[in-house]
Amino acid sequence: MMLTCLANCVRGCRGRVLLPIRTAKMSFSTRLAEVGRLEAPKESGAYETGQLFLHRVFGYRGLILFPWLARVYDRDLNTKKEKLGDATENLNNNNQQQQGREVKGRTHTYYQVLIDARDCPYIRAQTEAVTFLGHQDSARSLYAIPGLDYVAHEDILPYTASENSTQPPLQHELFDKFLSPVPNRDPPFGAQQTLIAWQRKNHPWLELSDVHKETTEGVRVTVIPFFMGCRTTQSSNVYWWRYCIRLENLGPLPVQLRERHWRIFSLSGTLETVRGRGVVGQEPLLSAALPAFQYSSHVSLQAPSGHMWGTFRMERSDGYMFDCRIPPFSLESKHESEAPTNQPPATNQ
Repeated sequence: MMLTCLANCVRGCRGRVLLPIRTAKMSFSTRLAEVGRLEAPKESGAYETGQLFLHRVFGYRGLILFPWLARVYDRDLNTKKEKLGDATENLNNNNQQQQGREVKGRTHTYYQVLIDARDCPYIRAQTEAVTFLGHQDSARSLYAIPGLDYVAHEDILPYTASENSTQPPLQHELFDKFLSPVPNRDPPFGAQQTLIAWQRKNHPWLELSDVHKETTEGVRVTVIPFFMGCRTTQSSNVYWWRYCIRLENLGPLPVQLRERHWRIFSLSGTLETVRGRGVVGQEPLLSAALPAFQYSSHVSLQAPSGHMWGTFRMERSDGYMFDCRIPPFSLESKHESEAPTNQPPATNQ
């Protein structure tokens, strides 16, 4: 059993969280071990620092560090009434160009989380995705933080670790540095000063501010852009962004990503077109068993802002081909001297 299927399995376990444990000598042999018990998901209010959870889609074990308040631009809310036939194709094309102005953002809670290192090999999401350009000796260095993710509130399935479990609640290199046990507290872990200082220092690069969503032919694409920083040379400034993309098949038939087509507009006036097979060297298949895939990539501009949009060429199991729209999103830079525009709530200790 792969961990990506776990979220569908735990509902039949009477509240118990059972995980497949692979043996070291027999790579194809697994056994189930109880690691905790599920709690009722919160319909309102935010989860606290230290909360253990299962990811509803990817099934991995994680722990919440702190929340972010993001603006979600869901184009599905604007296109539910668009089925007007081929006669309105030109009108729809014009509408798509204006969607960035028409779609209103709504505030939604996301969480910065640690991913359990034991589950990383079995999930269809890049776990080394959080990267940024940090200061070191008056220069810019590329930092990569493994095992971090951003999770929407509705994808959190909270659980409590078993008291008699011989396994640690979470395996991550930052777990002991960021959190410590707190007696008589639920959840039983609180933030150390190192987590609070790390959060404040790296706020510009960690901040999640905008989320963009759009669904085409039952395939939902979610895009989250992040500003990484600026590298200065003698001749120019180069601005870098990371963008995280999640594809999720909401339909009954398997569908596979075959090609990508990007349009990248820079404030300097350039428009670049990028085409290629698959994404990050893969052509992921989205099926009922493995309905989602998530990856991150990077883009640089010689201007402080720009825009990106495009399509994924998809092939359904019945042979039907279609272009899945990637919602347009802005690339905006930030100055470290600026006050944060989306300061996360204070980390619970």
